[in-house]
Amino acid sequence: MTILGLDLELVAELVTAVSGRAVDPVEVDERFASSAWTSISEPGDRHAGALVGALGPVAALTGVIDRTPAADLAAAMTDSGAIDALAPAELQEALDRWTPRLSSESCLRALRQAARYDVRLLIPTDPLWPPGLDDLGPFGPRALWVRGADAALASVDAGIALVGARAATGYGEHVTMEASAGLVDRGYTIISGAAYGIDGMAHRAALASHGFTIAFLAGGLDKFYPSGHEQLLTRIAETGAVISEVPCGTAPTKWRFLQRNRKP
Repeated sequence: MTILGLDLELVAELVTAVSGRAVDPVEVDERFASSAWTSISEPGDRHAGALVGALGPVAALTGVIDRTPAADLAAAMTDSGAIDALAPAELQEALDRWTPRLSSESCLRALRQAARYDVRLLIPTDPLWPPGLDDLGPFGPRALWVRGADAALASVDAGIALVGARAATGYGEHVTMEASAGLVDRGYTIISGAAYGIDGMAHRAALASHGFTIAFLAGGLDKFYPSGHEQLLTRIAETGAVISEVPCGTAPTKWRFLQRNRKP
């Protein structure tokens, strides 16, 4: 089997490296396709979410690669019983958006960088997949890139988000520190965005209280952003988790920051 012109053996090696375990051939296809969707579509892309949800990541990606007519893909979605099937015109717009981003080299580069930085790939069928993300429906992630501890990922159901201004006042940071530490003492996991100000204080207080904290970033995990929080994010990755929807090598942008914060 080949996908994007790549040999299965090469793909399997890289997929295994970012999975942390051996994977069977069917899983290789699914995981590679899921990782590719994080490269060709942006976070929160409803059309990508609907197509992948209806056809599965492999068949959906194959449709894009093979330049399957939008009308045929729309019919396949309807035949699958998808409740959010797309019209051909919608799909054509999406295909025009995705096709220029199809690149075997970029997909391989993302996987190689992930393996180099000990970044793992999570897909919705994995036990550690955060179930709350399913509430986003077609706006949800196709996959997640993760650096961190399994225990922290498993604690996400007990998570509370603490976020706020970058240009925070001393009083604001003090209140955040007290709130974060108090919540950790009660068994909660602190989730934030690792930005300067309130976010950074929320993470630091959680670490100081020996609790779990999770940072959700808008860029790839091979280069932590903001750079001034590289040491903090490295500490979070050691005992907590750092997560992103976009693959290694992807720069954070204003749009991706906004989409990172989306909710149902």
